[in-house]
Amino acid sequence: MIYELRTYTFHPGQLPAYIEHVEKVGRPIRGDDYGKCWGYWTSEFGLLNQAWHLWSYESLDERTRMREALSKNERWTREYVPVVQPMLQRQEVRFLNPVVELKPPTSSNGIYELRIYRTQPGKAGQWAQLFKSILPVREKYAKNVCVWTGEAPQPNEVVHMWNYTDQNARLKIRSEVYRDPDWLAFMPKSGPLLQEMQSILLLPTPFSALR
Repeated sequence: MIYELRTYTFHPGQLPAYIEHVEKVGRPIRGDDYGKCWGYWTSEFGLLNQAWHLWSYESLDERTRMREALSKNERWTREYVPVVQPMLQRQEVRFLNPVVELKPPTSSNGIYELRIYRTQPGKAGQWAQLFKSILPVREKYAKNVCVWTGEAPQPNEVVHMWNYTDQNARLKIRSEVYRDPDWLAFMPKSGPLLQEMQSILLLPTPFSALR
């Protein structure tokens, strides 16, 4: 299984029109016939005017086949692509390998936190396995959605996603985690393997599978 995390940045003021067009045109045309769509979000803090969407494929070869088939879908090329392209500033793609399989939250209408960690060269797998070992401790406070390591374009990344009922719950939970002795013991092992840490707060769109 390979996951594809796509980040689209739009010209100011264009994001609402894009989300509306995806809901009314893009998702009905594409469905899950050309890769499974797990979620669609917009960024709340940090860099704005962004949409993040997550897809999965059995393999990179399957993705290539499905993308080629999608490019031959006349409704897609006529009704979707020409409308969206002028709205875009740039597109970024991450290919991700699951370390912990994706688990949809049991409740809906919360917020999502996507954490992107850049590790020391060659240390992503080691950090991910270390993190996986402490995950039962971390999940006493909030359930993990998924943990991935980067395949491309950045092989030294670990990406993990979390779900919270709201921002206040997130702040409270993170405060509690940092008082847990097992988590505090994990931190000195984790820190030296990392170079950068990034957190993006994401709000699910009305049509996102992960709500």
